[in-house]
Amino acid sequence: MSASEAEERAQFTLAMRAKGIESIDLLRALERVPRALFMPQRFADLSGRDIALPIGCGQTSPPPSAVAAMIAALDIQPTDTVCEIGTGTGYCTALLAQFAKEVVSLERFQTLAVEAAARVRAFGLGHVEILWADGFEQRSVRRRFDKVIAHGIVVPPAREFLDLLAPGGAMVASLAKAGAAHRIVRLTLADDGPVRIADYGRARGLRPLERGLSRAL
Repeated sequence: MSASEAEERAQFTLAMRAKGIESIDLLRALERVPRALFMPQRFADLSGRDIALPIGCGQTSPPPSAVAAMIAALDIQPTDTVCEIGTGTGYCTALLAQFAKEVVSLERFQTLAVEAAARVRAFGLGHVEILWADGFEQRSVRRRFDKVIAHGIVVPPAREFLDLLAPGGAMVASLAKAGAAHRIVRLTLADDGPVRIADYGRARGLRPLERGLSRAL
């Protein structure tokens, strides 16, 4: 790593701290996974900034601080299996892989899924699987996970995604609320059935999740 790259990463870490990211483990993960490696080349010079970036197929990659806040809310343990809804460029996928035992990521756009899988392989993450799949369809994975993260706004009660959870599992997403700002929430599936909801603040840079597969736009 060159001196300039080290300085850029240090500045990036300070910016994340300023946005409220306090976990040392998460800050270290953000340092280990350079965003520039997972963004389209034409935006590489902007990847160190805390802004959303277009990634193709009419989609955007949220600001890193927003991604980090969702990962912090998920509270991943080393033995956890994680399902990600909306792979995008694979940046968050690579961050999740710094904490989880296994990550299965679903992307509805084939173009994005193929590109993200190539980036993840190049980064050397052998415990990550990226699928061209509709996150609304459980048959895409046919299993349950300890944690689920959805990069989009979901409509309560979000059963399509809660059904991906093992008992005691948790999901983080943006919950749609009529007439109110969308919020990042953690939904925990209690062993006896009820769902507990914890609020983690206002959502940024997320759109409603869409159904169906698409090769590209």
